[in-house]
Amino acid sequence: MKRRLALILAALAGLAAMPAVAQQAGGNLRIGLREDPDILDPTLARTFVGRIVFASLCDKLFDINERLEIVPQLATGYRWEDPTTLIITLREGVRFHDGEVMDAEAVRYSLNRHLTLQGSFRRGEINSMESVEVVDPRTVRIKLRAPFAPFVSQLTDRAGMIVSPKAAEAAGRNFGTRPVCAGPFRFVERVAQDRIVVERFPDYWDAGRIHLNRITYLPITDTTARLANLQSGALEMIEVTSPSDVPAIRRDRRLRLSEVDELGYQSITINLGNGARAQTPMGQNPRVREAFELAIDRTALNQVVYEGLYAPTAQAVPPSSPYHVRALTPEPRNVERARALLREAGVRTPLAVEMTVANNPEARQVAEVIQAMVREAGFDLRINAMEFASSLQAAERGEFETYYLAWSGRADPDGNIWTFVHSRGPQNDGRYSNPEVDRLLDAARAETDVEKRRDLYAQMWQIALRQDRHRIYLWHRKNIFAHTARLEGFRAISDGMIRVQDLRLR
Repeated sequence: MKRRLALILAALAGLAAMPAVAQQAGGNLRIGLREDPDILDPTLARTFVGRIVFASLCDKLFDINERLEIVPQLATGYRWEDPTTLIITLREGVRFHDGEVMDAEAVRYSLNRHLTLQGSFRRGEINSMESVEVVDPRTVRIKLRAPFAPFVSQLTDRAGMIVSPKAAEAAGRNFGTRPVCAGPFRFVERVAQDRIVVERFPDYWDAGRIHLNRITYLPITDTTARLANLQSGALEMIEVTSPSDVPAIRRDRRLRLSEVDELGYQSITINLGNGARAQTPMGQNPRVREAFELAIDRTALNQVVYEGLYAPTAQAVPPSSPYHVRALTPEPRNVERARALLREAGVRTPLAVEMTVANNPEARQVAEVIQAMVREAGFDLRINAMEFASSLQAAERGEFETYYLAWSGRADPDGNIWTFVHSRGPQNDGRYSNPEVDRLLDAARAETDVEKRRDLYAQMWQIALRQDRHRIYLWHRKNIFAHTARLEGFRAISDGMIRVQDLRLR
């Protein structure tokens, strides 16, 4: 670990020592990421850190503001002709990084690509879409199969990112190696596990708000190393900070700290039906899963690893949302009941269970504390630490028993639930399936009344969580950003993105 830290510091010191001309006019911002993103194709990507990079590369039809309101970006507005017909008007004067015009045809192409490309993770977000029609160069008409309350909200993230049709057609499945979008920065280079570099796009439609020349994203999985590089001046910003580092950052007058409650959650996915690894007592018996959950003390775990900063939870929707079900709270730890459930399940103890985690210190520490807790109930938890992007690919293939993973969250609760819980959800890695849960989730998508929609989610949770025990939700985190005091213009928004508009280095 010390050798790795020394190598990182040496490499970044080299960047800091670049010729003065490279540090002038506008400046170069270096951001430390917790992991290396997966593919830089908005249709195929699924990592949180990838979304941070996309915030500089790929504008969306819509964005959200600090109040989680939907605001136009590439679009200028929208209106519903009827419950299944959406009209979107587009901004003039927008060009892609390859010089092509961003128009209604590009929007039609991109939305259809998100919907139909093999392996798309956007399909589950916009699969209510039946067709996209070009009305004129600045207007598209979207027809839905049925009313779908979250549809516009889905267009505030990767499903709303518009790519250059010319570049996407030319690159095919390799588009993610050199993405071409309509964002404020264009792609320069990527070295896996080392850096992603983007540079200012001079023809950006909102160029007056862009004050940086270049951004370098550097994946540094060790939290201590990220903070050390920020303190040394080798980085200007880190996108996530361990809560244990917060006091030191607050004491450092050279640094600034921003905290905001996130929209997502951390949870344990359980393999219920994704291949041979699901054929275990954990995967096949809800009493075993209930015993595992009852052996975990969320509050104590939060205190040990995260200084008590996070909010323990039993659901995917944070307390700040009107769709949060107040009555659904974490069950207290009950080791005796957990042992009794294992006896009722007829399993021999200690019962071996494997947990896959991202190979970073915090994830490993969480797993180790859970390991100690569940041992008291009769589980032998074995930890499988993997490089993050590789762990995602393994989960898709069903090569896991349990998987500790975070989801950064969406403003509309559908973005936190449907894709992970519905039997057709593209990120339902455990292959959970219950027809009544599917029915309730589909009904919630069509319901626009807040109270009725929340009641549908409450009914769904009673089945998925209390009956089937399909997943174990642990807590809602805080997005914690630290940066040099020389960086101005940063806005902390609950989705955890680093929006590059208005950022400048003094």
